[in-house]
Amino acid sequence: MKALFFKEIRSFLASLQGYIFMGAFLASCAVVLWLLPQTRIQDSGYASLDAFFNYAPQLFLVLIPAITMRSISEERKSGTLEILMTLPLRRWEVVMAKYSAAMALTALALVPTLTYVYTIYELADPRGNIDAGGIAGSYLGLLFLASAYCAVGLFASSVTDNPLVALVLAVAMCVVFSFGFEALAAAAGLQKVAYYLLKFSLVEHYMSMSRGVVDSRDLIYFAGFVVFFLVLTMHRLPGR
Repeated sequence: MKALFFKEIRSFLASLQGYIFMGAFLASCAVVLWLLPQTRIQDSGYASLDAFFNYAPQLFLVLIPAITMRSISEERKSGTLEILMTLPLRRWEVVMAKYSAAMALTALALVPTLTYVYTIYELADPRGNIDAGGIAGSYLGLLFLASAYCAVGLFASSVTDNPLVALVLAVAMCVVFSFGFEALAAAAGLQKVAYYLLKFSLVEHYMSMSRGVVDSRDLIYFAGFVVFFLVLTMHRLPGR
């Protein structure tokens, strides 16, 4: 299982495509925080990373499906999936190794953004006057949101042998689970069930955590969501 985990990491980092997607993610974060007139910190008057945490879920919609799109689809396409499943590994071990690798790569992409925390710490007046609890909660929320996207992306990769199709399918599913329920809640005639519809929205639970409050209901929702899609992925694989 450990060998498969590191194989997934090396495979992603060995490709130019991986660096392009990570570079595009970090460049987009920098543009949002420092260049866009509507969101740049210099003009906000506050030492805050709210703009980054508001836009990060939208950036994750492309980054994470790009990380997961080859996880299983490429194995299926090249015919190595059957060989992989003959190894002394159970299906859940294969799924967990690939899922853990996707999460590790996502966390790696987030590490450079910690420089933004140091920057606003220095820019604050007085120095260090930042909402550390809110920032920590937002990063925790991002990791939980990433865990959900990784599970969806892995499932999308398991239903096709074409990585590009897996990418498009994962993006579409993540958009639906992130913003689809919000759109339904806002639709005319659905006001009576709007509250319940929002409880199915990934972004709604993420925004709840980003306020610095870790609610057990949010943790249970993310855990259940991840387990559901990992189990679906496991049943898409041959073997035991």
